[in-house]
Amino acid sequence: MKPEDPPPEQSIGPAPDDTAAHPAEANLWEQVFSRENLAKALRRVEQNAGAAGIDGMGTEELRPWLKDHWPLLRSELDAGTYRPQPVRRVMIGKPSGGMRTLGVPTAVDRMICQALSQVLTPVFDPQFHPHSFGFRPGRSAHEAVERARQFIADDAAWCVDLDLDSFFDRVQHDALMARVQRRVADKQVLKLIRAFLNAGVMDGGLVHASEEGTPQGSPLSPLLSNVMLDDLDWELDRRGHRFVRYADDVMVYVESERVGQRVCQSTTRFIEQWRRSRNPPHI
Repeated sequence: MKPEDPPPEQSIGPAPDDTAAHPAEANLWEQVFSRENLAKALRRVEQNAGAAGIDGMGTEELRPWLKDHWPLLRSELDAGTYRPQPVRRVMIGKPSGGMRTLGVPTAVDRMICQALSQVLTPVFDPQFHPHSFGFRPGRSAHEAVERARQFIADDAAWCVDLDLDSFFDRVQHDALMARVQRRVADKQVLKLIRAFLNAGVMDGGLVHASEEGTPQGSPLSPLLSNVMLDDLDWELDRRGHRFVRYADDVMVYVESERVGQRVCQSTTRFIEQWRRSRNPPHI
């Protein structure tokens, strides 16, 4: 174990300006609900299949349902009166042990979230940190492992493992929406995203209000997770840390146990402040 602290790694790029607005064009709504984008979203939902939401409708029933109900659904969406249904809470086992909470949306809400994700991903993804690999187009777990191996080969053999799974149960909606608004100006899109955050959770036959947290399970969840965690990525970069993030697993590679303990403590403080804040604090 080396007694000295490692020298800070050179930042690989400038962090995004957190105070400057970078809104996407204001007609995102029409892009989300264009015929082409909706058809693509419907096909993806059908291919992914999955369990039914609280209404019991399977994905194989979605296309026939839309033929009869789409005009009314679209009018409610355009009028801002559409209310997503609560997600159905389920618990699944994690590979590392313990349980993970998922929220299963209805098939209709799943298609709408998929349509949103398809349009918003090109807005956000180019600005995400290059050391983020989870649920991003053109990136994979294999690439994350290779980057980690490079850090270890460079004598950063100690690893600080930050599992942020429970973090999303306590994310403040205002904090998340503030980060979405940095790049999205379309008020209808913003209102719809907020509606999905506030949809609630059904557990044991009872609906619980969603006052905080972002249930993981919808097609939009991975993008919103990366939007929220991008501040953490850039803060770690600003401090010169060598790290890899895949979804809610963050590995920071350091050269000594002492440095690892310090990084763990300072990063934990940052996370506790940042999940409630509209603007990221510094470690």
